[in-house]
Amino acid sequence: MNPAQQRRILVTSALPYANGPIHLGHLVEYIQTDIWVRFQRMRGHEVYYVCADDAHGTPIMLRADAEGISPQALIERVGVEHQRDFASFGVSFDNYYTTHCEENRVLSEYIYSQVRDKGHTRTGKVAQAYDAVKGMFLPDRYVKGTCPICKTPDQYGDACENCSGTYAPTDLIDPLSVVSGTPPEIRESTNIFVKLGDFEPMLRAWVRDGGGARVQPAIANKLDEWFKAGLQDWDISRDEPYFGFAIPDAPGKYFYVWVDAPIGYMASFRNLCDRTAGLEFDDFWAVSSTAEVYHFIGKDIAYFHTLFWPALLHGAGFRMPTAVNCHGFLTVDGTKMSKSRGTFIMAATYKEYLEPEYLRYYFAYKLGNGIDDLDLNLDDFAARVNSDLVGKLVNIAARCDRFISRAFDGRLADSLPQPELYQAFVDAGEEIAALYEGREFAKVCRRVMQLADRANQYIDEHKPWVMAKDAEQAAQVQPVCTLGLNLFRVLMVYLKPVLPALAERVEQFFASGALIWNSAHTPLLGCRINRFERLLNRIDKKAVAAMVQASKEPEQPAPAAAEPVADEPVAAELGTAEPAPQWEPLQPTIGYDTFAKVDLRVAQVMAAHRVEGADKLLSLKLDLGFEERTVLAGIKSAYDPATLSGRKVVVVANLAARKMRFGTSEGMVLAAGPGEADIWLLDIDDGAVPGLRIR
Repeated sequence: MNPAQQRRILVTSALPYANGPIHLGHLVEYIQTDIWVRFQRMRGHEVYYVCADDAHGTPIMLRADAEGISPQALIERVGVEHQRDFASFGVSFDNYYTTHCEENRVLSEYIYSQVRDKGHTRTGKVAQAYDAVKGMFLPDRYVKGTCPICKTPDQYGDACENCSGTYAPTDLIDPLSVVSGTPPEIRESTNIFVKLGDFEPMLRAWVRDGGGARVQPAIANKLDEWFKAGLQDWDISRDEPYFGFAIPDAPGKYFYVWVDAPIGYMASFRNLCDRTAGLEFDDFWAVSSTAEVYHFIGKDIAYFHTLFWPALLHGAGFRMPTAVNCHGFLTVDGTKMSKSRGTFIMAATYKEYLEPEYLRYYFAYKLGNGIDDLDLNLDDFAARVNSDLVGKLVNIAARCDRFISRAFDGRLADSLPQPELYQAFVDAGEEIAALYEGREFAKVCRRVMQLADRANQYIDEHKPWVMAKDAEQAAQVQPVCTLGLNLFRVLMVYLKPVLPALAERVEQFFASGALIWNSAHTPLLGCRINRFERLLNRIDKKAVAAMVQASKEPEQPAPAAAEPVADEPVAAELGTAEPAPQWEPLQPTIGYDTFAKVDLRVAQVMAAHRVEGADKLLSLKLDLGFEERTVLAGIKSAYDPATLSGRKVVVVANLAARKMRFGTSEGMVLAAGPGEADIWLLDIDDGAVPGLRIR
């Protein structure tokens, strides 16, 4: 690569909290980031991928106390476990560190002092819940009580899981401290705030300056909402006792974890620079830097990374991120991960039963560049891996090598019988590279599998197993299989960012050095390759079932004196701790002609917002390909409108417009579920465009 074309890139993933193990939901982000990082390295760019454990805050302090150890001992133990789990899934950090370090303390104090000295902080009194038994102020989620909006009991102090309402912990009815189980007192404390509104013009300009590349469209829409509502001052201090960094000019006050956590990105990179000759911190973080900085995060922490974090960086005289890339959450078999169902799966448990490369591929196959949630359907997972990786990809090498090894002593032919086919595979490289660059990993996988189908078709058409038995055609077996193996090698170049461990085995098989992106440009000819060893096994569904079983929480025996509540099912009689679903009865049978009158179309959400005054409605602006429409959908309790922009949905397109209290709805969006939070919009596979009819 021409040095002038080489990019300098710093990449981070969100910092996992140091009070628990890594689970599959976490791995969505780290696998997504690692794939993008590996691709950039293969293209020849200078890339650094850093991360750290988020090691501060009340939860860590309380857990360490419960275990009878120091917070330092807890975060050291968890840090070792996290690094082990990430390594087992091929996540290739250049540095993995901790926020509880001297580099982070120095940077946090410096950034705070710069923002303070420029007049962007203030002090103010706040009323907070205080646990008199434990002698500490309580974080919002350490207070539980009855929701003041919908009256649902046992809700956290910041938001209700039933009605999605938000409030202060002081608003709860009959609140209790999670720590001591006693009613908290309301006490005043003088806290330090960053005046986030001071940075609004700069933040608006930062987003616009990216030309739409700073954040995804759904996040940009959310930012518009936050700007319109007005940016609130940000409370950045917490009272002792607190595990974290003390604020230099405020005795008894500590930096709120969300201050020093993102600064941990810089601290981890500083630590890497201190250990790496020629790597300069300022080359990446100075305002004048020409390097690129990318953050990969979950959509739930977009507020911190697109508002607070750029504001702190700007206020302290550092450069701001090139882009913040958000992803959705992980569901398993269509629902939230559940310990009772065995779908809350830890990384270490998964690895006991299944090859990590399987999960890397399946996540890639599901990941686009938006913020839609990703579903790990365990049946589809096994079927997809077995079909794509074993049945299509690896099968190419297995079918060709047995002839090269047995009849030609492992030597490839000197020329290709159809160089134009090989060139077509090479020409697909730039298209695939553009998809990687745009984080369209699902499209990468589909495009590569299309090529794999073409390679298998070529082998099927020439049938080397038949040619080998025909004396007149036997000489053609070597070049035919040589082309097949070279096509396989090109496909492995394209999938190496997704499947690094498999790619390493393929590199050993071909004995031609490490695969880089340009390896696809030149075929291997006239050289000897190693004997083929099995590269990948099929997923055994029994192993999947065993993994799920191992992830289930042990059933708790019922108290001996317990009596069943009248009119409620008894778990022992049902054979499960969860109530059986109550299916709605089927509607009367209709004929095909009646069904055919319903015109179902693919539509794409252009924008979504809450309907003022409506309890359940969101207003969706839809693109039907041939026209735009507005549909009012009763999905407010289940979906944040910021997550819907760009999503494809199914709409009843020929439903008569309906005048409602809050406006006119020009169709109906299809969803499943009984209502409230249990509503699921129907998914549309990639490739279907707005306007297509669903039959």
